[in-house]
Amino acid sequence: MMTRVDPALADEAVRAQRPQAVVIGAGLGGLAAAMRLGAKGYRVTVIDKLDVPGGRGSAIWQDGHRFDLGPTIVTVPQIFRELWKTCGRDFDQDVKLVPMDPFYEIVFPDGERFKAQQDTEGMRAEVARLSPGDLAGYDKFLEDSEKRYWFGFEQLGRKPMHKWEDLIKVLHIFGMLRADKSVYAHAASRVQDERLRMALSFHPLFIGGDPFNVTSMYILVSYLEKEFGVHYAMGGVAAIAKAMADVIEWQGGTLRMNTEVDEIVTEKGKRSYKATGVRLASGEEIKADVVVSNADAGFTYNTLLRNVRRWRWSDEKLAKSRWSMGLFVWYFGTKGTRGMWKDVGHHTVLNGPRYEGLVKDIFFHQEKLADDMSLYIHRPTVTDPSAAPEGDDTFYALSPVPNLHSDDPVDWEANGERYRQMVQDFMEDKLMPGLGKHVSTSMFFTPNEFRDRYLSPYGAGFSLEPRIFQSANFRPHNISEEVDGLYMVGAGTHPGAGLPSVITSAEVIGKVVPDATPVKAR
Repeated sequence: MMTRVDPALADEAVRAQRPQAVVIGAGLGGLAAAMRLGAKGYRVTVIDKLDVPGGRGSAIWQDGHRFDLGPTIVTVPQIFRELWKTCGRDFDQDVKLVPMDPFYEIVFPDGERFKAQQDTEGMRAEVARLSPGDLAGYDKFLEDSEKRYWFGFEQLGRKPMHKWEDLIKVLHIFGMLRADKSVYAHAASRVQDERLRMALSFHPLFIGGDPFNVTSMYILVSYLEKEFGVHYAMGGVAAIAKAMADVIEWQGGTLRMNTEVDEIVTEKGKRSYKATGVRLASGEEIKADVVVSNADAGFTYNTLLRNVRRWRWSDEKLAKSRWSMGLFVWYFGTKGTRGMWKDVGHHTVLNGPRYEGLVKDIFFHQEKLADDMSLYIHRPTVTDPSAAPEGDDTFYALSPVPNLHSDDPVDWEANGERYRQMVQDFMEDKLMPGLGKHVSTSMFFTPNEFRDRYLSPYGAGFSLEPRIFQSANFRPHNISEEVDGLYMVGAGTHPGAGLPSVITSAEVIGKVVPDATPVKAR
């Protein structure tokens, strides 16, 4: 099927007058940035080493099963609708979102379950069932979460934070909201039941953060989920990426897949460097008025700008930074199981016997694998049967593991299959009896794949860890501090990792990149 093209851009002579923007990386942040630049009047070229758009949000088909490789849920859907509207399109015409109810179910080591849901009274009933004495504390936690949402997401997350004065203006609010406390510490101050403390504090793990050290600003997720719901995109997040690529082409943009950028080309001015385009691995150079990198910030500075003398994001500074944990993800299909394991829904969190101890092992003992684990289990066929052959199921099981930032990191070549078997045994013992005999197809990603496929430094799953001094102004800026004309989007820059944040990083780009001026008018 041919992609429709915006009639206003059909005239090649008109298109040739538009300034050129190059976007490195067709991840969701890069695609969103390309859409916004296209809406601002740029000719946009998106370049990615993979064969399909989406980056970590892409999918792989194997033996009739569609494996959604990365993000699986959509929160704050209005940011997608606003993005599409900016481009003169209707998101709901291009993508079908289905609300999840419940959002997910948490399974505790004692066999108890907790159903996270949008209905406030339903959530209060779940809290009261586990620990009646914590109900008042939970209500207070929700109030705390709402305050942090309006400040952390709407005020900070959706505007540029590259100027020190922007940070100084809001420091007193950080103080009032006790941003120095961790997510877990804040949850523990409101509820006493350890199961509830886990249920209210584990969310930073979905963006690569240690709940016992990441700033309590991230409790905003609880309000965000309650207010806007949790959704699934039919066809997976890869369907959103495909729809984004279609909009870019409709705007007159170009996607060059299976193409790798070797270097950002710069020229030295009197005071600083300026990005003038990119050089591909083939040697081809593409000139650009604007360069946007959706590659990991560490990779952008260490590799793509390896010939630029950097004052802030030097190789040494990046090496000393704290990086998010690694991920082990087992993708597998099962035969004839559509009616089995009825208590395993679309999203399940299966807890191991330790919480704090396991998190410490993952973030601070990067040379070893723990003997226990906790898992996030995705079963999209509950909602979307198209992800597997008829009667079969598609799954993935994600386990947080140490990244490769160690003098003696985990040898995944030697331990990958052994760990996969551990994951299978844990699921079979605690959740899905008889799993092994139904597995029909299988593959797994380790931190090695994140390093090699996604070019993530140290195989980190979510770039820099979102600690307080690696957030907002302390994170790599959307306007590069090192090179003029270079902009950054994605998990490694402000506002951070997670689907809503990478999309809003492109919203920030739309605010800081100047509108396109026709070439002939210059």
